[in-house]
Amino acid sequence: MYKAFLIKYAEIAIKGKNRYLFEDALVSQMKRALGKVDGTFKIRREQGRIYVETEGEYDFDEAVEALRHVFGIVGICPVVILKDEGFEQLLDEVVRYVEAAYPEKNFTFKVNARRARKNYPLESMEINARVGERLLEAFPELRVDVHSPDVMVNIEIRNQINLYSTVIPGPGGMPVGTNGKAMLLLSGGIDSPVAGYMIAKRGVAIDATYFHAPPYTSERAKQKVVDLAKIVAKYAGPINLHVVNFTDIQLYIYEQCPHEELTIIMRRYMMKLAEHFAKENKCLGLITGESIGQVASQTMQSLAATNEVCTMPVYRPLIGFDKQEIVEISEKIGAYETSILPYEDCCTIFVAKHPVTKPSLNVIHNDEKKLAEKIDALMQEAIDTVEVIHIEA
Repeated sequence: MYKAFLIKYAEIAIKGKNRYLFEDALVSQMKRALGKVDGTFKIRREQGRIYVETEGEYDFDEAVEALRHVFGIVGICPVVILKDEGFEQLLDEVVRYVEAAYPEKNFTFKVNARRARKNYPLESMEINARVGERLLEAFPELRVDVHSPDVMVNIEIRNQINLYSTVIPGPGGMPVGTNGKAMLLLSGGIDSPVAGYMIAKRGVAIDATYFHAPPYTSERAKQKVVDLAKIVAKYAGPINLHVVNFTDIQLYIYEQCPHEELTIIMRRYMMKLAEHFAKENKCLGLITGESIGQVASQTMQSLAATNEVCTMPVYRPLIGFDKQEIVEISEKIGAYETSILPYEDCCTIFVAKHPVTKPSLNVIHNDEKKLAEKIDALMQEAIDTVEVIHIEA
């Protein structure tokens, strides 16, 4: 029945003279998503609307699912596109549409007509009344409810006529790539994939860095992170995942520094390495899944201590969220079941029994001096041996 989709967006509509750039990016992301769906799709723009038109057979459910992962889309409307062949013909088409779309007719409805083409002979209110009257004649079991109808019959009078009654929610946000690129510190936990999702929702393309510590972390732990990156890539597009061997650095810090400061000092060197790869990849900032007070390394003092080593901005989209809110988003994007798999990452392996919660930068600086002999060489080795995995959903 449906040979086209009408795509609705929100924030893009309020952009000024550069609106076309955001529309171009949205169309590009839609093409990427639909490229993996069986069928032939053509995307066109007309009068502030974006249409996906199909040719031949296609998988409706797969097409909808692909579009539901494209940031920038707020509504996916399976639409019947009609030529204007007179109002009587339109009335017949609306009846045929309701007959086909709703086998059970025991529902309330409202007609919502909009005239983008002002030379159409009938005004919107008159269209609403006459279409509603015709539907009640054709289907006496229907009932009108103008306040909270079960079905909204939308009629848009344009160069063509759009007829639709279903609006499938999209993810919202801005098209990926319209707001630069950032580097995500991705672990195997719940928080960081959600942070990547939320930053990508604001139009930011992302790459990722994962710190691997063999033999203390297994290949299954690494595969878990790859799987999480694939889930984020469904929304964010392709991701270059930098797998950094962090074992020797962690062991050296463990040997040389007080154990209560392990987490903070390790975190500082993780940030330095992530920033190195971020700069190489022309990123404009780092992304972490930190939330104030969630663990010892995420107190205000600890965040300040890790921030100090960075020269580029650190974005923390989960900063004010509690754990349950983060879990709910993780479940929504399909990452939660993977995140809770019992494969330890390098952070949990080397955690101190009594980590400092209010680190002093002076103390941290003094303790880091104990690393001076070997840390630069170990950092360079980690950079030289990085494994880059190209991730696509």
